[in-house]
Amino acid sequence: QVQLMESGGGSVQAGGSLRLACVVSKDIWARNTLGWFRQAPGKKREGVASIVTLGRGQYKDIADSVKGRFTISLDDDKNTVHLQMNNLKPEDSGVYVCAAQDQKSWLGYATLREVNYDIWGQGTQVSVSA
Repeated sequence: QVQLMESGGGSVQAGGSLRLACVVSKDIWARNTLGWFRQAPGKKREGVASIVTLGRGQYKDIADSVKGRFTISLDDDKNTVHLQMNNLKPEDSGVYVCAAQDQKSWLGYATLREVNYDIWGQGTQVSVSA
């Protein structure tokens, strides 16, 4: 059973934009924290953005490295979390993965810590050329 399905990755030039989507299974949508992580070859996985599904998306956290360029948002009607990425840089390249928490151990707040997530998608590739 696929619980997280990402889409929207691709190749763009520096300064361009991409919008990633992660469709989340209905059974884990409510009362959860969703996160976007990225991993470049040879580097550690990095938390990029996080959002709580309760509260109409007002509870969120964005990594300093992408603040002002990336935005995370919810589409409750479609059980989808989006990551809007603007003014992309080559260092933004990597595999972007959507993650969710086990609702039984839901923390109730946004977090960029990988250890706080239990469910992971397959990822979507983002490549930014100079």
